Amino acid sequence: MGLAWHLASRPQGPLKASDFELKEHKTPPLTDGTLLVRNHWLSVDPHMRSRMDAAQPYIKSTYPPYELDVPLEGAGVGQVIESRAEGFAPGDWVGHYAGWREESLLTPMTCWKLPSDGLPERSYIGLLGHTGATAYFGLRAAEPKAGEVIFVSGAGGAVGSTVVQLAKLKGMKVIASTGGPKKVELVRALGADIVLDYKAGPILDQLGAAAPDGIDVYYDNVGGDHLDAAMAVGRVHARFSTLGTIENYNSGKPAELKYLLNVVAQRIRIQGVVATDYIPEFPAFRQELTGLIKAGKLKLEETIREGMDAMPTALMELFTGGSFGKMVVRV
Repeated sequence: MGLAWHLASRPQGPLKASDFELKEHKTPPLTDGTLLVRNHWLSVDPHMRSRMDAAQPYIKSTYPPYELDVPLEGAGVGQVIESRAEGFAPGDWVGHYAGWREESLLTPMTCWKLPSDGLPERSYIGLLGHTGATAYFGLRAAEPKAGEVIFVSGAGGAVGSTVVQLAKLKGMKVIASTGGPKKVELVRALGADIVLDYKAGPILDQLGAAAPDGIDVYYDNVGGDHLDAAMAVGRVHARFSTLGTIENYNSGKPAELKYLLNVVAQRIRIQGVVATDYIPEFPAFRQELTGLIKAGKLKLEETIREGMDAMPTALMELFTGGSFGKMVVRV
């Protein structure tokens, strides 16, 4: 028995507290091949907002819409407290996608054992989890080259702050956008060459001034006016990786793209990227990023909130600018 967050109603516009309900959840009894995990760290991610809409989930095949009045799902890490599954023993740390609850009943097919590498366990829902994978494989899809100019939107978020660092390691000139003076300074401290504050004026004007000769790569976390601005300044054969459209998650309105014709004129390539497509490559990705972390070349930027009660508010903060880097909750 443990607490779990449920979706009480489908949100209309921005999230509100009444859309969620914290309830007792009776964990099913263990059977052969299952293990019970006490969660210690839970992930909060923007795509969860899309899954709360019945009509337009993030990716139907991978992340279908949440059902009403059942425990929500999200990434988490915890310790095994009881096991009837071969290869798992009490005390083992595991990662999984049955979070937003205090206890999770899992199988070896729905979790993975965390290595003893000396890194914080929460890294596996951050830099070494889907967050880091989204940054890593999304940047790789754009075929970055040293000396090129990249524009990274949402650079104050979990994925964007990682992309800024990875792009600098590849020798790129990084133009990044985020919201507010404090975040501008934080993103600059990660190595971005130019940081734009989208709250200070139209992003198209700022990007045009920052990249008068255009951009080679655009890493899109935002969509909307950021995507349109990137289309306006994309060079011939620019490569765009689009990973999310956080600007539209709450409104549900389609983006208005005034400069879409430039995709044809400049022969811009736009590639959608979903981290789960690369799961077979996760071991190699984790090995590479673990080396960068241990060498001090890659930082885990995060915002930590405390306790199960904090989950809905933490999710809402992702859309109101109340966090920097990866948002995690310590249960």
